[in-house]
Amino acid sequence: MKKSDSIQDLSGQWKIQHFEALEKRTMDIAAAALDDRFWIGAEVPGDVHSALVARSIIDPPYYGHNDAKSRWIEQKEWWYRTNFNLVKAEEDQEHFELVFEGLDTFATVYVNGHEVGKTANMLMSHTFNVTSLVRHGWNAIAVRFDPLSLHNRDKETFDWSSYTKERPWLRKAAMNFGWDWGPRMVTVGIWGAVRLERHKIAKLDSVFARTKSVSQEQAVIDVTANVKSVMSFRSRQQLKQAVVTTCDVRLLDAGGGEVTQAAALAVQGGQADTTLVVPSPRLWWTHDLGEPYLYTLEVVLYADGIEVDRYRESYGIRTIELALHNEQGEDAFAFILNGIKMYAKGANWIPADHLIGAIPDSRYRELIELTVEGNMNMLRVWAGGIYEKDVFYDECDRQGVLVWQDFAFANALFPDFNQDFMENVRCEVENNVIRLRNRASLALWCGNNEIDWLYDMKSASGDITSPFYGELIYHELIPEALERLDPSRPYWPSSPFGDKDGNDANDPDVGDRHNWQVWHGSVYPRKHGEPPLLDYSIEGVTFKNYKKDDALFSSEFGMHASANRYTLEKNMPEGQFYWGSPEMAYRNKDTNHQKGILLMEGYTGIPQTIEEYMNYSMLTQAEGLRYGIEHFRRINHRNSGALVWQLNDSWPGTSWSMIDFELLPKASFYYGKTFFHPVLLSLEHEPGDPLALWVVNDKLEGLQGHLRINVYQLNGEKVYSDTLQVEVEAQSSSKVGVLSEAAVLQSRRAEEVMIELVAEGFAAPLNRYFLRDPKDIVLPLSQLSVHVNEEEQSVTVTASGAIARLVKLELPLGRVRFSDNYFDLLPGERRTVYLRHPEMRSLPLNELRVSAMNGREI
Repeated sequence: MKKSDSIQDLSGQWKIQHFEALEKRTMDIAAAALDDRFWIGAEVPGDVHSALVARSIIDPPYYGHNDAKSRWIEQKEWWYRTNFNLVKAEEDQEHFELVFEGLDTFATVYVNGHEVGKTANMLMSHTFNVTSLVRHGWNAIAVRFDPLSLHNRDKETFDWSSYTKERPWLRKAAMNFGWDWGPRMVTVGIWGAVRLERHKIAKLDSVFARTKSVSQEQAVIDVTANVKSVMSFRSRQQLKQAVVTTCDVRLLDAGGGEVTQAAALAVQGGQADTTLVVPSPRLWWTHDLGEPYLYTLEVVLYADGIEVDRYRESYGIRTIELALHNEQGEDAFAFILNGIKMYAKGANWIPADHLIGAIPDSRYRELIELTVEGNMNMLRVWAGGIYEKDVFYDECDRQGVLVWQDFAFANALFPDFNQDFMENVRCEVENNVIRLRNRASLALWCGNNEIDWLYDMKSASGDITSPFYGELIYHELIPEALERLDPSRPYWPSSPFGDKDGNDANDPDVGDRHNWQVWHGSVYPRKHGEPPLLDYSIEGVTFKNYKKDDALFSSEFGMHASANRYTLEKNMPEGQFYWGSPEMAYRNKDTNHQKGILLMEGYTGIPQTIEEYMNYSMLTQAEGLRYGIEHFRRINHRNSGALVWQLNDSWPGTSWSMIDFELLPKASFYYGKTFFHPVLLSLEHEPGDPLALWVVNDKLEGLQGHLRINVYQLNGEKVYSDTLQVEVEAQSSSKVGVLSEAAVLQSRRAEEVMIELVAEGFAAPLNRYFLRDPKDIVLPLSQLSVHVNEEEQSVTVTASGAIARLVKLELPLGRVRFSDNYFDLLPGERRTVYLRHPEMRSLPLNELRVSAMNGREI
């Protein structure tokens, strides 16, 4: 954050207009005095789609098939214009820079009718020296955006580029061109903030702070300030002696008090270095291990004793390492935070909306709040989106969530043989590394998504015959840049990555792993160079395959579930909200819809109605993720992380997300509050096998007490109960007992009971299981009584007659927070759910709908 008096914010209302490519004389449209009164108003940051929707020029693109109706936007030349007033000092020593935090994508920038530069990269910020162009008083800015085709039509195509062959040359969010969870929506516009910066003599070009070591007694922080002279040659000639530049570096606590400082540091060779020693430091932790404490780092730049620039940002004191071997020297993949090996629990993050520029900050805050509420401590920013906005990292820093950051290279070959392309990539990499390297939340840089792995598979199958274009980016350019700019945190070339004994890069015995046996039917194990195999059968796609996976770190895995009712109904034309409708099919962008049917067929049975589809898919995803994650956590002596594909949605579709586009969590999210909880009670069981009872403890201290197992008939009658002693060391798992099916069933059939695990003497959420799949269980009718408390904004649900399966509360409103949802109730059991809206909006509780798979409100 720069000095506020040196920045003029140019975001806000601009004007936009479109033309046919090369239709008009550019300098006429760029002219400062152009009459743009009849142009269209547009918000910056934003994008053309959002501006046109706001003015009712196009229909909302997420409704029905409207995205197809807006495809014309990507074929036009678009112009943005604004003007501003500038109070300019009489002296000529001021230096002015025009900064765009995001331009999408091929832009030419004009100030007062003069071209100042071109851009060819959506994924970085751009800065232009406009000192000689801005004037005292009224000024005009114009930005021309070319259609992508002008820059791509003569480029060669490669054997492989998932979803479209046009994108490898374009440094633009890959998901704009469509993915298997979202539509093609090629955006254009000014998607980041715009500002005019003014400086005198010198400026802070960047500040790099990194924690070298921590202990209870002290933390050691190295700080480097890079300083750039902004004096013109004439100004330097007029001065009779050199200007002396110095820096003060201070660390402030959360209350603003000074903790330590280094004063009057000499700037030599454009750089000032110091080491800060912080006594009795308060460390930054993930929210589950401690407090994500943030200091404030302040650097003040002086020229001949006069302040000329200031940097001030939050800073968390912590160390982060990636351990690739354990204490016994065996292969591992574990994050070490402040010397503590942690279990990474979380999900993969995709852009929070296809219209990236128009995403409000509140959407980021709410999604990170839900991440924390869901007991997750890590998000992986996936390579097919963007390097996220500052607000994303602000919230992760503040709320204690680690970030695995992919570089923006996903599922394609890239032209690393082209000098211009590689220079563009180098600028992108350096720009984002410098921007993000001080973040406490940033845990890992990763070179790409799935490219190393898929290149081998596609080569083996004959889909690729070319060399590994792009390899130089992930294995040379990026690591060399990080060595210079951010040697303070680990780098991983690709995800998944690592091979051993001739296995492919998705080897469970080394590195991280993506499990796409489940859902996609990939057949494993697979050797390097073997043609890949797919098994589209119930056995091939079932989530029961997770138990065969002993990965060291599970960085991608998951399965589809329906969006919530409100999200679907809001975005579908009347009469289309039924199972099997064309609109429902359009919501699913996966390559083969049969996979979801097979998964449900083997677990819940095939749905026949939209209600069954929502319930069956939600239950399958929730139980499937629980099945996999509980397995991974039980083997936490080996597996050190589970990141679900995916946390969120970028449009209102059917996908792998745990939270749908309207920020309504699915059943899997509520299940995740338990399966991601720091203390997990877990039942390991397969039909006919004994029941193994586990306690998993991610806390930094051991726990002891008892685990109670209760067995209930479906009518609620308790048929068995027992307690087992629990003593589990810190950050470990323990099998605390094994019981036979016969012992717990007490002559009942396995299809007729539910198991409940309850902690006694230590804190852990209860966990409930059925011993057979839903398709094999005939649930008796359950009756639900509902009491609404308007004053408390709460709902109390009570079941009677039989166990109520998957009790679901629904309101016709997005962004509603339910303290619990999608839960099971025993007869006579009541549960109170508290509801709220992030904006404290009054909720329409009179429209509340409460149901269960086997029951309705009475």
